[in-house]
Amino acid sequence: MITVQSTTAPSQWTTFDWWPPVGWWPEAARDLLGAGPSASATFVLPPTPASVHSARSYTTGVLAGWGLSELAENMELVVSELATNALRHGLRLDEQRRPCPVHMSLVRQGSLVTSAFTDPGSSVPVLRYPGPLDTGGLGLHIVESLSLRWGWSALAPHGKIVWAVLS
Repeated sequence: MITVQSTTAPSQWTTFDWWPPVGWWPEAARDLLGAGPSASATFVLPPTPASVHSARSYTTGVLAGWGLSELAENMELVVSELATNALRHGLRLDEQRRPCPVHMSLVRQGSLVTSAFTDPGSSVPVLRYPGPLDTGGLGLHIVESLSLRWGWSALAPHGKIVWAVLS
């Protein structure tokens, strides 16, 4: 599903209403903005391992549609890491004991694209420094190395948004 909106962002998003409007941009990356076309696309990730592959495929298709295929390889890696973290560390059960969904959004501002993931979990993304024999823990280092900037913000009443800007 692609959702494109043209309203201005409220001051505080919740995990229940995150659908980024055209023009939304992470506050911590506003200095990167320039002129150019704006667009947004959102995808809901079910809580299954296949969702990471689906998120990568969706990203490639959206970037091709926006004429930004040159970003696809790096954005696929970033999306893969952020989707994996959201599904691994960010799931929460609703009142009926079903997992709440994770939303992935791609927001274009000119030649910049932000990949943003919202999840209902309370865990905070932290750069880890794994030992030489650890099998994981480098995902956010990959995100940091490929993006102009990345970060996260808490959402009310629970949850967070984790984002990365690529050019």
